[in-house]
Amino acid sequence: MDKNSITGMLLMCAVIFGFMWLNKPTEAQLAEQRRIQDSITQAQRLAAEKIAATAVVDTLTGDERSQLVALLAQHPIDADGVKLSLATDGTIAGTVAAGDTAVAAAEVLADTSSHAAAHNLAVAAVRKAMGVMAKNGPFAAHLNGTNQVVKLENDSLALEISSKGGIISRAALKAYKAYNAPQVEVVTPGDNGYSFTLSNNSQRFETRNYYFTPRQLNDSTLVMELNLAGGATWGLKYTLVPNSYMVRMEIVQKGMNAIIPLNINTLDLDWNYRMMRHEEGKMFEERNSAIYYKYAGKGGDVEYTKESGNDEQETKDKIKWISAKNQFFSAVLIADSTFVGGQFTSHEVPKESPDYERYLKTLTMHTLVPYASDKEKPASFYFYLGPNRYQLLSSYDKYSPKEDLKLTRLIPLGWTLFRWINTGVIIPVFGWLGKFFTNYGIIILLLTIIIKIVLSPLTFKSYMSQAKMRILNPDIAAINEQYPGQENALKRQQKTMELYSLAGASPFGGCLPMLLQMPILIAMFTFFPSCIELRGQSFLWAADLSAPDKIVSWTAHIPFITNYFGNHISLFCLLMTVTNIGYTYLTMQSQSQQQSMPGMKWMMYLMPLMFLVFFNNYASGLSYYYFISLLITIAQTYACRLLVSEDKVRAQIAANRAKPRKKSSWIERMEQMQRQQQQQLREQQRRNNRRR
Repeated sequence: MDKNSITGMLLMCAVIFGFMWLNKPTEAQLAEQRRIQDSITQAQRLAAEKIAATAVVDTLTGDERSQLVALLAQHPIDADGVKLSLATDGTIAGTVAAGDTAVAAAEVLADTSSHAAAHNLAVAAVRKAMGVMAKNGPFAAHLNGTNQVVKLENDSLALEISSKGGIISRAALKAYKAYNAPQVEVVTPGDNGYSFTLSNNSQRFETRNYYFTPRQLNDSTLVMELNLAGGATWGLKYTLVPNSYMVRMEIVQKGMNAIIPLNINTLDLDWNYRMMRHEEGKMFEERNSAIYYKYAGKGGDVEYTKESGNDEQETKDKIKWISAKNQFFSAVLIADSTFVGGQFTSHEVPKESPDYERYLKTLTMHTLVPYASDKEKPASFYFYLGPNRYQLLSSYDKYSPKEDLKLTRLIPLGWTLFRWINTGVIIPVFGWLGKFFTNYGIIILLLTIIIKIVLSPLTFKSYMSQAKMRILNPDIAAINEQYPGQENALKRQQKTMELYSLAGASPFGGCLPMLLQMPILIAMFTFFPSCIELRGQSFLWAADLSAPDKIVSWTAHIPFITNYFGNHISLFCLLMTVTNIGYTYLTMQSQSQQQSMPGMKWMMYLMPLMFLVFFNNYASGLSYYYFISLLITIAQTYACRLLVSEDKVRAQIAANRAKPRKKSSWIERMEQMQRQQQQQLREQQRRNNRRR
């Protein structure tokens, strides 16, 4: 674009702006334009009202009016802006909300209306309310009301029972504190809801939708009741068992066979549970949260949904109890008879959810309850709302004399062997020490010493075996030099085993005692994270022996490290790691260099570092136990060195060599294998010579 073109465009813009400025309207002209626009708007509004006034008016049919009168004869309607009742003279009174307008009942029932739009909205609202009332049949009168909360308490448990749904809406454990609350709430308002669904041949009635009438019988017993037409009643009776975490829940009814046919023999039970977080260490608490359920019968197993990730399970078998269980607390619903089948889903709270820090999982449980409408108490249950304490759960077997409830399975104590060790040895000794000491750090120390004393014969035998192997190292080296190469491997192994047999030593002598101790170590690994007695108990710098003892923490999310190691460093875990490295060094020094492969040495030192990553998020009581156990093991090793003279061991080996010894079956098999190998070599050499 040249200079003349630019100049021309600027002149044109100047002319246009000048023209607009010279011809702008005056204030009077602007006022006249506004008046004209207001007149147009008013005319449009009047036209719309005229159209609405002449629009088709929706009216209730004759059958609908008869149905409405029949419904109102049973009970008034007061829901979603519809407030109608039947007057004494048989007319319908009240109003219906249509947007911001309240339309009188007479106008709703009229065949014409000057405000068709509002009239039609009101008619639609009445139809909707009638549909809801008809759907709920004899229960419709309880669709509206005021939620009333009744409290029941004993020394252990504080309950709140709501009239909306007739459910336990809050259950607080008086003896336990949450990390962010003065009491642990196993049930929290809005986060827990269970509902029974009754059905006839055409309708389904969900008790969660109804407002019950509370009737308190005494300080520990309450009935939430629905009074129905014809004198029928349906309700839930709650009895708080004194000095326990048990609540008795019974379905009580009268005259229900007039509403529910006798051919209906089950109720649906739906239980939705948002599991609240109680511990500061969310990661480990989440890993120990799931739905647990026990199959009915004396041999019924306890199953559970996956504790990590999402899971869905379904069964058609009979079930004795269902539980929403987390690390230290559970809500368990136990049937007097059984539940029939079940569908269970468990979903973790997404990390991007605003509820991620407050909740662990969302659990849903659906099952069927045997039912008969002609029985006054068709079904009854016990609700356990309390801690996962072994002795306490074991004592509740008395509530089911015909079968073992196996409530202790709510406590993860490992596979069968490790569970036997925990229940038969560790828990009884731990409880016995608790009678004399109140500091659980001291109790763990004494428990560790007792275990080490019991295992000391195995430790001594392991050390003796290692001492014999060290003394035999020169002889083993001589055998290796005498029979070198792969072709002499079998002969070399035979001579080595003969040496072990003559000396009374075994290469497995040091491993076997250690293997015998492994079940106890693994049993302790499962015991400490599940031991509720350690919860909230402090020792030295650890504020809570059931949680990590954090000495350094950070908030930044570090990929991989945060997911596995956490965002902190635990001091007991660090001390355990340092001690483990020292014990590894001591063990490596006591072994011959010929016995260990070059790479194995570094592997042995790498294992303690792996334990540091693995145990950093575990209970500090567990790391403290392993730390003390390793210290005692190191002390035992030095004590064995002082007590055991290698000269005496050499003399014992020499005496064993001098004794005539019968060949062991192992040696005989080795010799037989060697003879077979030599024969095969001779046969192969003979065939090769023939081919030539």
